[in-house]
Amino acid sequence: DNNVTDVMEFFLVGFQGIQYLRILLFSLLLVIFCGTLCGNLLIIVLVSTSRILHTPMYFFISQLSISDILLISDIVPNLLYIILNDGGVITFINCLTQCFFFLNTEAFECLLLTVMSYDRYVAICNPLRYTCIMTSTRCVTLVIIFWLLGAVFGLTYITPLSRLKFYRQNTIDHVFCDVLPLLELTCSDTFIIQVQVYVLSIPFVVIPSIIIVISYVKIIRAILRIPTNISRQKAFSTCSSHLTVVSIFFCSLLGVYVFSKNGQTPDINKALSLIYTVFTPLVNPVIYSFRNKDMKKAAQEVIQKHISTIILA
Repeated sequence: DNNVTDVMEFFLVGFQGIQYLRILLFSLLLVIFCGTLCGNLLIIVLVSTSRILHTPMYFFISQLSISDILLISDIVPNLLYIILNDGGVITFINCLTQCFFFLNTEAFECLLLTVMSYDRYVAICNPLRYTCIMTSTRCVTLVIIFWLLGAVFGLTYITPLSRLKFYRQNTIDHVFCDVLPLLELTCSDTFIIQVQVYVLSIPFVVIPSIIIVISYVKIIRAILRIPTNISRQKAFSTCSSHLTVVSIFFCSLLGVYVFSKNGQTPDINKALSLIYTVFTPLVNPVIYSFRNKDMKKAAQEVIQKHISTIILA
């Protein structure tokens, strides 16, 4: 067919519009990008260097920060280029690579947030056995497995995507390479990939969501049984940050891949994607840093240590 070709590159539309609005958006995204990198790097450094943060919960938080850095680094630099140039070309290979890292990090975060909710469940509902259940070896093993499963999740999509044929029209009306925008352009049969979307959503979205809900129902029941208000507030504070992050993450998942199909314009879908890929990685370090006493204490100790070193030098 003359209308079908082996597409070697795509044109990402990004946000079309008045130049000064694009410059404003570019500046905002650049600030968010730098803030997200600094915030998540700070968490990684603090968890690595501070003894009071050498616990399973903070180990998982540091892994979440690594995932957020990979996600925003995968999406934002190219997006900034696209906004500044009113659209931009991306090769087919780079498009698949961007899509792979996006899928990898998001699948990893789904699994990680699930085990983080289980960690809070054990800490509050079964504290006497916490150190036996959440051992360092088990935590590291789980994280390695989650990264491998995330890679398998990404490859499961990328392999069939790489074999698709496309119309000569190769314009993607989106801000980055994602599965759904690519499927809209192809003239190949997408039945297998569509089946994958539903099948893989079960172990990576549906089951994690169920585990998280069950964990927090049990956590809330356990907290409500605590006799004193002070102990109850302390228990709530240990899991409220994680619950906030989980809510933002899974609500943005639903917003992009479920509600976005109900007649929303491309611009609304792009805005939802920004919340999902840019806003969430920024929110995570803010929640875990500014709302966490241990993080604040660790940061103060690191600052005082460096100040003392400078003075003594």
